[in-house]
Amino acid sequence: MKQISVDIGGTFTDCFLVWDDQYIETKSLTTHHNLALGFMDALEQGCSKLGLDVKTVLSQVDSVRYATTLGTNALIERKGPRIGLLTTAGYEHSVPLSRGRGYGEGLTPQEQQDLAAARRPEPLVPMRMIAGVRERIDYKGKVVMPLDEEHLRSQIRLLIDRGAQAFVVALLNSVVNPVHEKRVEEIILEEYPSHMLGAMPVILSHQVGGRKGEYGRATSAILDAYLHERMYHALSSLEMTLKEYGYNKPMLVVHNTGGMAQLNSTHALQTIHSGPTSGINAAEHVAEQFNTGKLIAMDMGGTSCDIGLVVGGGIRFYDFNPTIDRWLVNHPILHLKIIGAGGGSIARYDQMFNTIEVGPQSAGSDPGPACYDRGGMYPTVTDADLILGYLDPDNYAEGSIKLNRKRAEFAIREHICEELDISVVEAALQIKQKVDSNMAFAIAQELGVKGYDPKNFTLLAYGGNGPLHSCGIAKELDIDRIFIPPFSPIFSALGAGIMNQLHIHEKNVFMNIYDSNTRSLFDQYDTFNSIVAELENAGREDLLRQGMDEKDIRFRLELDMRYGNQLTETSVISPTNRLHSVEDVFNLIAAFSENYGERFGLGSQSPEAGIRINTIRVIAYVELDSIQFNKEEQQTGGEAVPSKEKLCYFVGFENPILTKVYDVETIPSGAVIEGPALVESPRTTYLVEPGWKLVMGPQRSAWILRNRSESRIRDELRTVSEIQR
Repeated sequence: MKQISVDIGGTFTDCFLVWDDQYIETKSLTTHHNLALGFMDALEQGCSKLGLDVKTVLSQVDSVRYATTLGTNALIERKGPRIGLLTTAGYEHSVPLSRGRGYGEGLTPQEQQDLAAARRPEPLVPMRMIAGVRERIDYKGKVVMPLDEEHLRSQIRLLIDRGAQAFVVALLNSVVNPVHEKRVEEIILEEYPSHMLGAMPVILSHQVGGRKGEYGRATSAILDAYLHERMYHALSSLEMTLKEYGYNKPMLVVHNTGGMAQLNSTHALQTIHSGPTSGINAAEHVAEQFNTGKLIAMDMGGTSCDIGLVVGGGIRFYDFNPTIDRWLVNHPILHLKIIGAGGGSIARYDQMFNTIEVGPQSAGSDPGPACYDRGGMYPTVTDADLILGYLDPDNYAEGSIKLNRKRAEFAIREHICEELDISVVEAALQIKQKVDSNMAFAIAQELGVKGYDPKNFTLLAYGGNGPLHSCGIAKELDIDRIFIPPFSPIFSALGAGIMNQLHIHEKNVFMNIYDSNTRSLFDQYDTFNSIVAELENAGREDLLRQGMDEKDIRFRLELDMRYGNQLTETSVISPTNRLHSVEDVFNLIAAFSENYGERFGLGSQSPEAGIRINTIRVIAYVELDSIQFNKEEQQTGGEAVPSKEKLCYFVGFENPILTKVYDVETIPSGAVIEGPALVESPRTTYLVEPGWKLVMGPQRSAWILRNRSESRIRDELRTVSEIQR
């Protein structure tokens, strides 16, 4: 197997190159003005390690897989085309008005509570670019008012005269019957064929979001259209660059639904948060291969910390109505909790509470943390980690970035110490404690909402800063086990390398599987099965269009179910893809009951309220060759020999502690290292805090386990400190 997987983050671009039995990881700084530059730089590093040139590698690889934050950046910068929105006449104000709580979507809880300063987001489509279309389809899909085509043509010309560069068509109830939306598209292309206005995108809302909810479906289509041009040109340019270097296959783009597809089968909206999604995919792979049990997947990079859950059994958590930037959409996205807590997160003095706050603002890669010596003036988490002794200033990012300790000290002293009247080290310890606490709180909140106990999970720490902060976070959560996976610094890029080609199609339904009023079971099997068959056909067509063999296509049926009118929905993998009998219905109810009980506790099930299906979802996929970790690698149990010792500071300990430093390349599999210790690799650092021990695994993976009580460690270290004095 030969493949290239790339994940573009806010600070670093990660590359994972598979060349037969060689696995190579590289990093380069993200080039926000042209993402292809960072991509090619990381790729060239990998090719040089193979002793091959880029053209040789690209001409032979099986695939190039790409996860990007380009869409996220475009929204932040508000760089998109002028969009014309065509909607059902009388509903022109639905999108500008949004929902009653629309002012708070995408804001922090503190900002949502500040009602006096509440402002709705600046609209992507101004009111003058919205035009009504005379038509009406009812909730059952019946045409109540035929489409007035002459009036439609005049409305299209009006929007073109006002500068429309893309069209979004979002008509009422089009998910039930899309006939009018399809006809609108035909008329737009009749009026303005491509040879007149060029490739003007026309986005139909029913093709972007398949569920009811007019506002969410319209905003989904608007965001898709807004990102379309930039995504198309950027990714097409990258694809052309690859072709110039000899790559003649379609580029595969990671989707935020948990799969990937060719560029020509990818909506722009599907690329939002695609990098963190591939990390969750890799976490599922690790859980299966290393038998880790339930995992909290924590990807702490340079800009943010992405948190996801892996609970096994094929169960995935989706956001069915996520908020992207400031807009609610109804496009399903693999659920992630994203907080502004990365190495580049800026620490600042909080005047109101007379303390330190960290994030969500980030120094990114340009200028970066103060210690990068590239013009950054504000203290960050990385600056604090350098002050505390955890980072080697001469061997950061494989030595490509030399860290300047004096710059870090100056930034912390100027912005933190002078306000709180504390030393630089005390400030650095508070920064570390604050960022660890923020991440632990976000994880605990995430688990609590879903009905899980942190003690039943293992913390999976990856990303450039995950292994460095994992002990501090685990202590806050009272978790005793941490697993650092193979290739942890570029783990999300690796996740793109083990994804399947996959498409998701879904449909809103209202089906009473068990009606508590009549005490009857669902028996409309043909209706249910016809919807499933329709969704399977849509997924099959997607994959066949990409050149997949029909015999390789697989389907998974997921159902969003709930008890009665509960707001909480549970995604259940159906035991069978068709319903044919009462026994099939009972098996489905049993699967739902088991899943619900595991999440919220045995006895929490409420069948007396009735059981409903709200969404039918079909995942169509093709299993591709996957990366296999060498988990059977011989464990020698040999001793690890430290390369040096250095003084480091730890939260909860008054004095610096003499800490052994190990080179990850020299640690045999099975070796045990007692904390406090540092394990350095070219692209990350494993921090083993006092009271923990590290057990080295294959391919630089490691278990970090709670070893002894902190009070006992403190007593021992106090004695050592006195001896040193």
